Order: sequence, then C-alpha cells, then structure tokens
Amino acid sequence: MKTKLLNSLSAAILFLMPNVNFGQAPTLGTAANFVLFSSVGALSNTGLSQLTGNVGTNSGSSTTFGNVNGGMHDNDLVSAQCATDLLAAYNQLNSAVPTYFPAPLLGNGQILIAGVYSISGASTLNLDLTLNGQNNPNAVFIFQISGPLSTNANSKVKLINGALACNVFWKVEGLVSMASGTTMRGTVIANNAAIEMNTNDTLEGRALSTAGAVTINGILAYTPIGCNSPVLTGPNAPNLASTSCYGLFSASGAITNAGTTYVTGDVGTNVGLTTGFDALNVTGTIHPIPDGSTAACAADLGNVYTYLNTLPADIELMHPESFGHNLVLTPHTYIMNAATSFTDTLFLNALGDANAVFVLQLKGALSTSTYSKVILINGAQAKNVYWMVDGAVSINDYSVFNGTIVCNNGAVALNTGVTLNGSAFTTTGTFTTAAITATKTSSCLTTGVASTISGNTNAMVTIYPNPFSDFTVIMVNDASEIKQAELMVYNVLGEEVVNSIITKQATIIDTNYLTSGIYFYKVISNNKIIQSGKLISQQ
Repeated sequence: MKTKLLNSLSAAILFLMPNVNFGQAPTLGTAANFVLFSSVGALSNTGLSQLTGNVGTNSGSSTTFGNVNGGMHDNDLVSAQCATDLLAAYNQLNSAVPTYFPAPLLGNGQILIAGVYSISGASTLNLDLTLNGQNNPNAVFIFQISGPLSTNANSKVKLINGALACNVFWKVEGLVSMASGTTMRGTVIANNAAIEMNTNDTLEGRALSTAGAVTINGILAYTPIGCNSPVLTGPNAPNLASTSCYGLFSASGAITNAGTTYVTGDVGTNVGLTTGFDALNVTGTIHPIPDGSTAACAADLGNVYTYLNTLPADIELMHPESFGHNLVLTPHTYIMNAATSFTDTLFLNALGDANAVFVLQLKGALSTSTYSKVILINGAQAKNVYWMVDGAVSINDYSVFNGTIVCNNGAVALNTGVTLNGSAFTTTGTFTTAAITATKTSSCLTTGVASTISGNTNAMVTIYPNPFSDFTVIMVNDASEIKQAELMVYNVLGEEVVNSIITKQATIIDTNYLTSGIYFYKVISNNKIIQSGKLISQQ
C-alpha cells in the first residue's frame, strides 16, 4: 500500500513540473547501427532469435546467430569504429547531470517523464515502467545506474504520449540480466560487464557492452526507428515492361499444368509449348505456341534479371541453408551466396511504407518446405517483392508465396496447392504447375517497351504479327543497323501515324489506337530506306 501511494505521489509531483526536456541524447555514431555489440567480449545465441541491426564484437567472436537482418562484424574496421563510438556515447551518458533520484526498484506501475535518473547502486525492474513523452518527440530519458540492472519475468518498459525508444538510454555499471518475457526499450550500455537476455525477451533498442559477453536465448531485438535513423525504402523496382502482363512464363522451355489451376495473367513460353491450362480458369491470354508477345516477354525478362542481378546488396544472409524460421526482413537488397532452403515462415516488414521494395538475390537454387509462408506486414505489398534465383525453384505443397520470382537457368515447379501472389518466370527451364493459384500483382504495361530478341530471316526487318491489333513487334535482323534505325508508318492518305526510333534489336509498337485498314511503313537507317512494306490493322 505504501509503495503504491509513493508511486502515485511521485507521478503527481512529476506531472506538475514544467514540460522540460532534461538531458541530451548522446551521439551514438556507428553504434546506432548495432543491435548487439561488445567492444571486448564474445557474443553467443541459443534458440531461435530474430535480430534487426548489426551484430558483432571488436575482440572476440559471434557464434550460432543464424540469419541476422543486418551485418555481422567481428574484429573488422566496422567493429573498431563502433567500439570507439560506443565509448564516446558512454562518456556522454556518464557525465549527464542527474535531475531525479528514484528508488532502486523501478516499475510497479511507475510513470516517469523526461529527465536524467540516477540510482546509486543496483536496480531492478518489476512489472510496468511507463515513460511519458508529454507529446514531445524529443523527450530524452537517461537512466544512470551505478550497479547491476536486473529485470523480473514479464516486466515491461512502456512508452506513451510520443516517447520514443531511440530517446531512451540505460547506462549500467555492472551486469545487465533480463528475465524471460521482459520488454525493454532503449539503448542499454553495460560498462565493463556482461549482458544476458532470455527466452521471449523483446528489445526495441540496443544491447551494447564496453567490455563483457553478450548472451541471448530466443529473443526478438531490433534497432529503434526515429531520431534521424535512416528511412528504409529498399532499392528501385525493376522496369517489368511486357513481363508485367504474365503470371507464368518460361523464355525457353515447355510450360505444363496438371489439375485445376487458376491464373490471373498471361501464360506462355517463347520456346516450346504451353499445355494443360483451362482457358476458363485463366484471366489473361494462354499462348500455346511462341508469338510476338512471348518474344517480347523473353527479351524483357532478360533485362529484368540483369537489373536484379546487378543491384548492390545491402545485407548478406549468412545461412541460406536455414532460411525462413520466422526471420523478419526490412526493405533492402539481400544476397544469399548458396542454394537456399526455406522452412516455415518469412516476414517482410515494410515499416509502414506501402512503396517499400524488397529484393532477394539467391545465388543458387530455392526450395521450400510444405506449408511455407511469406507473410507481408506493416504495409508490405507483393508487387514490391522480387526473388532473383540462379538455379531451379521448387515451391512445395500448400505454400503461400508473395512476390515476383525471376529464375535464371533453372526449372520452376509450383507444386500442389501453392498460392502465388505475384508472377513466376524462368529464363531457361521447364515450368510445371499442379493445382495452384497464381495472381499477378503488376499492371500490364507494354506501350513503348524496347526489348532485345533474336531472329533469323533474310529480310532486314521483321514485323509481326501482321495483321495486328493492339501491338506489333519490329525486329531488326541485322544488329549493325540498330543504332540508326527509325520506323515510320503512314495511312492510305500519306499521313504519318507512327514514328519510332529503334534503339534495340526489337521494339514493341503500340497500335491499339490505329483504326482497321491498310498502312505502309518504311525503316530508315543512316538516311537510307532499308526496308518498306504494307501493314494491316485488324481492330
């Protein structure tokens, strides 16, 4: 009873004080990028931990961490700089002038406003501690604890009225030990001591030690957002061009279906046959044999692959053999430098940005477990997710997959009951489906698309289809003519209705605005007509 009365009295006194931001946030420098770090000491993990932010030590090793949504830095230039920046931040926190002197027992419903809180010895967090920002996004909370800090099971630091975890700091002169189920918020710096976090702990902040081991077991920890932290949007998305019209496609290889499959988008291949698909279940065009559309798609697919393959990667996921397992990723370009085995669940967190882009570069084959799931959270959209796979792709039974799959030189198998929110392509390889549902997420855009395809003909230029309706493809068969080629199309009155510069070997020409009838064309290169002829529009 006395404790509750004291807490209520303390809160009332604090609320009556002016809304002043006592204390100043330290400059973390490169330490801001680390979720776990020790300047001198080993880092170790047991159990399944989900970490967002860099992990490392400047003197020691990091072991059994699995995939981390950040960089691993042990004893390198990055860790050396972090150690320097961490010491500077510690000194700033240590020299902050205290404004409040609470009892060693924190929590139990306690509400605190911004300020520098000094505790002369060991401290314990029990039940709930609420930090009230008083609607000031710059409100800074600094806890100077001159001894160890421990938390009791299921204790929680809560933030209200605009308080941000990036503005909360715990400077501890001793061991930091968090019991199971703790929710800690803020940057924790243990000076010359270890940090221990246990199962089901959550840290929105950082756990950093100037000299001591950092040990975790089955936790969730992520660097806080705000306070000038980078806004993650991911890379620019590729230009899908004519591939945006397709749900399932192989540039070279048969595409076959067994069972009742539903597809939104075109289905086809540019080399081989497309079989087994029921037109009643395909919202789009089935291309049973190669045609102008498949030729354009094959060429544009090559461009999409090249773009995704050459994107600089932000983060390497170190353990592709154990991908998934409830891993949470944020908008970045990720790379895995081996065959990838995807088990259970992957979360893609857009951090509230519906336009955030995710690119995963897999330098090897991709296979999934049955019932694997890609789950989109906090605004992530399937149309902004891209999987570039150098090798075969096998999505196992009843999996739910989000994003556009671009497979290079490998077969694609979407097995029984798979749900694909996106499209799947391969540059070379057979494509098989079995009673799946695939829904393309991009708008079909073909107007003005330039593509590169091959062709063999005695003519300088091949135009197909002819007759045409919505589009036609002009292909320059002699590559030496490409740089200077220009297409001009005239109606029967001699009026120019199309004028297009041909910059690549093949270009799709939008013709859906041309009325039915006969047209005449000429192709000029180096100020000479290299070919002319007749075209027929059938609208």
